Amino acid sequence: MTAPSPEAHLDVFDDVSRGDAAPQWVRSGIVAAWDLSGDVEASLIVLSENVTFSVRVDGAAAMVVRLARPGYIVSVEHLRGELQWIEALRRDAGIPTPSPVRGGNGDLVQVLVDDLGATWSAVAFDFVAGRMLEDEQNVADHYREIGRLTAMLHEHASSWVRPESFTRFSWDLDDLVGAHARWGDWRAADLTDAECAVLEDAEKRARAVLAAHGVDRSPAHFGVIHGDLRPSNVMLTGDPFGDVALTIIDFDDCGFGYYLYDFAAALTFYEHRPEAPLMARRWIDGYTSIRPLSQDDLDVAVALSMIRRLTMLGWATTHRADALPADLWVENLPGTIEVARRFLVDERWLTRP
Repeated sequence: MTAPSPEAHLDVFDDVSRGDAAPQWVRSGIVAAWDLSGDVEASLIVLSENVTFSVRVDGAAAMVVRLARPGYIVSVEHLRGELQWIEALRRDAGIPTPSPVRGGNGDLVQVLVDDLGATWSAVAFDFVAGRMLEDEQNVADHYREIGRLTAMLHEHASSWVRPESFTRFSWDLDDLVGAHARWGDWRAADLTDAECAVLEDAEKRARAVLAAHGVDRSPAHFGVIHGDLRPSNVMLTGDPFGDVALTIIDFDDCGFGYYLYDFAAALTFYEHRPEAPLMARRWIDGYTSIRPLSQDDLDVAVALSMIRRLTMLGWATTHRADALPADLWVENLPGTIEVARRFLVDERWLTRP
């Protein structure tokens, strides 16, 4: 009888940090799966929801390869669902996002095997030359365009006839902040009793706002969303001192969610900073150039932003510190408490003129 394959586990990357060369099994697996030749190098970009590597061939940037985080995707069909939407967005809506790269066998999803014999699902995308928005000083400068692109995503999602095989997970409230939240329960953070009480009150208030506005899974509120369109998932291309274009990356968290959760996601880890209201207003300006938003919608957006901030506090309990720039990681917990206090004082604080 053949022994079952061991389960893949992130522990195999414990000794690999951002910028480090990929383990040999990753490099050789990429070479074989995508039928590469020449001098191939792979280095870690980030370990977060997935493990992402940049790949260079003969010194030139070639593509980005992403290994699925164990237990995060339900099945290979979930991976295919993400890629189906990306291809449709590129084809039908002209959304600037990297094209998926098929492997040597013609399939979009490939399999790599680590040194312990565990298998990893992997996908690849065209390399985007540019700068990550997260690394820029003035992130707010680009939020009108982020809002506009998000509205384009929602316009497409609301009318897209999805393939019968399309499947992705959902981002309901319990998936975001429930006791078994997908990214981790915020209550597991290192909180005092008083801090926990503030956050509990903020979650209850946010849920009450959403309930009062009738936010539900109807097509008016709920559809396919990016789910994580924050500065780390926006690339800037072009002259830093001239015209700059935005490219959206990393649809690995896309799924069925509240449309205005994409507003909340755009402000991720910045909500406590002084520039957050400006970022919010510019996002709204860009979004409403394509899709209208009522005052009720804005109230929902701010409540979802509170939910998102709690979601990412839970996220920090299950992720490595190097998944974020050091300053954002350190500010996450105290910043979340500050955002909760502001929300409890004024439920519209983030979008007031």
